[in-house]
Amino acid sequence: MQIEVKTKQKQYTVMLERGLLNKADSLIGRHGHVYLVSEDGVPEIFRKTLQQQYPEAAMYVFPHGEQSKNLSTWQKILEDMLAHDLGRKDTVIALGGGVTGDMAGFAAAAYMRGITYINIPTTSLSMIDSSIGGKTAVDFAGVKNSVGAFWQPDLVLVDPDLLQTLPVRHLHNGLVEAVKEGLTFDPELFAIFEKDDYLDHIDEIIARCLQIKKNVVEQDEREGGIRKLLNFGHTYGHALESYFGLDRYYHGECVGMGMLMIMNNPDLKDRLKKVLERMDCPVSCQYDPDAVYELLCHDKKADHDHVTIVQVDEIGKGHLVDWPLTKLKERLHHE
Repeated sequence: MQIEVKTKQKQYTVMLERGLLNKADSLIGRHGHVYLVSEDGVPEIFRKTLQQQYPEAAMYVFPHGEQSKNLSTWQKILEDMLAHDLGRKDTVIALGGGVTGDMAGFAAAAYMRGITYINIPTTSLSMIDSSIGGKTAVDFAGVKNSVGAFWQPDLVLVDPDLLQTLPVRHLHNGLVEAVKEGLTFDPELFAIFEKDDYLDHIDEIIARCLQIKKNVVEQDEREGGIRKLLNFGHTYGHALESYFGLDRYYHGECVGMGMLMIMNNPDLKDRLKKVLERMDCPVSCQYDPDAVYELLCHDKKADHDHVTIVQVDEIGKGHLVDWPLTKLKERLHHE
């Protein structure tokens, strides 16, 4: 399956097919020098498979996890790129999850004012959500994704075979974003998760999510309108991530709890809760409401005394609503 994404910044292809990693070099080509970025959570066999196709390329491998998504890691990658004499016509290839894509993409966006960037996602979260759209960022001053750039990839290779070694919790962490996209855009996608055999439909789930993301990004590349719908659950979710130090709960788990916290429709809320429980994802947690509220006030979507949130009253029909910060705070105290 191939999807063509057409944005103002650039047009690029997203390929979805099992076995793509094994033939990455024939798909990417060899224009200029190649620089590889990965993290130590990626199975060594995957890194070796890519490295063998580009034996002359340097590979920077950083410690896995959200704790590496910072300006220090970003700077080290840029320093290493300079040390290997990368030029404006060279290429950065990311092999890893969402953090790897963020770090490599943000480095490519800044290096020489922007060089070619190719993404090979290895987790369900990155395949489903972050591989398309050009959002690259680091966490800064305790606030998630607060410093970054929009930098579209030049090619995305999505190989579901890479999910075979992914721990079940990580797999479900990414699938929560697919649940989100079903709730906001695609009733048939959400229906897959209400069935007991949803894990047998991974390829279809990824394909549906990629198509949704393509359609949204083409309409709204820089998140001025419809793309905001992809933030369903993220207002509370990002605040919970930051509150728990970006490591106790995974991103998708926080988004799942964030969707439950923001949703008004009691029937849909119950259906979502059952889906999350089937996926062994948390549906609630203990937190300090005032501390989480303080983090909410730093959200990128916050505008002085209000935040634009995403609400879903009918499956497949997400919509935007402006909530005063006081209402967000009130709900935190009543959850």
